[in-house]
Amino acid sequence: MANKSDYLNKEKIVKHIDITSFNSIPIIESMEATAFQARNLARACKIVNMMVADHKTISILTLAGSLISAGMKKAIVDLMTNNMVDTIVSTGANIVDQDFLEALGFFHYQGTPFVDDNEMRELMIDRIYDTYIDEEDLRVCDMTVAEIANSLEPRAYSSREFILEMGRWLVENNRGEGSIIRTAYEKGIPIFVPAFSDCSAGFGLVHHQFNTKGPVVSLDSAKDFLEITKIKIEAKHSGILMLGGGVPKNFTQDIVVAAEVLDVDAEMHKYAVQITVADERDGALSGSTLKEASSWGKVETTYEQMVFSEITIAFPLLASYIYHKRDWEGRPERRFNDFLDKIEE
Repeated sequence: MANKSDYLNKEKIVKHIDITSFNSIPIIESMEATAFQARNLARACKIVNMMVADHKTISILTLAGSLISAGMKKAIVDLMTNNMVDTIVSTGANIVDQDFLEALGFFHYQGTPFVDDNEMRELMIDRIYDTYIDEEDLRVCDMTVAEIANSLEPRAYSSREFILEMGRWLVENNRGEGSIIRTAYEKGIPIFVPAFSDCSAGFGLVHHQFNTKGPVVSLDSAKDFLEITKIKIEAKHSGILMLGGGVPKNFTQDIVVAAEVLDVDAEMHKYAVQITVADERDGALSGSTLKEASSWGKVETTYEQMVFSEITIAFPLLASYIYHKRDWEGRPERRFNDFLDKIEE
């Protein structure tokens, strides 16, 4: 049997795409006169650029799938650093298993899907298609989450509040420079993970609750929904860039309806772009079109665009386009974490 080092080669770690190092404006503009998904991507780029140029509108980024393990972290952080992202809604895997894992000093490794997965299991290597993670590193991630939970006042937290504490832990321990969690902590950007236990954080919280006598730290998913709805009510105007679908997509679209349930007349999301390979024909929400969401009163159809493309191809081109357009310059830092913490007091 091979050794672990045969698969986890430090010379073949996943490297994150730097959108500031290349200018995709010419290729995107050339796509405007083409067809199919190239033309759709060009229109999507223009819509997202309109969103970040509209300084009265907040932008919400949703993340699904394995994006950080695939080298998308720096592109996301560059958007955050330049105030092009005001709120994030994500799967737990992206934020904890992948971003927090790297913030702790670990890596994702380039690999191949053509391996013996039984051998990988014996070596404690987890495979995400053609990338690898050391399961022993993930166990450290689990236990670090447990350590953070052990240090907190026992009560119910929104995922945003708990991730804020993860960011604080990184700063206090001088870890994770350039990570999504630490950048969000420093910039006051809320990160919501509605299915927070469905990731490495879940193992850490299970460990915390199992080994704690008396009151424990727990997660309140309804509080997540209320907090992001409060952001929508405060901001009034909103837009969404959705990478993939899943829970983050529907959760974010639903805040318009949630505001109405609270008797607040909320506008539909003004701008909306989704990049996905999911199919709408089976009725699944990850593939449901933005026009379908309009029938539910969630998304306006004036500035919406579906792009049926694999995210690691389309997103770096889109992110580079809006970065180099520079219409985000002068966009305010909104610090919705501070806003939510203040109204909690």
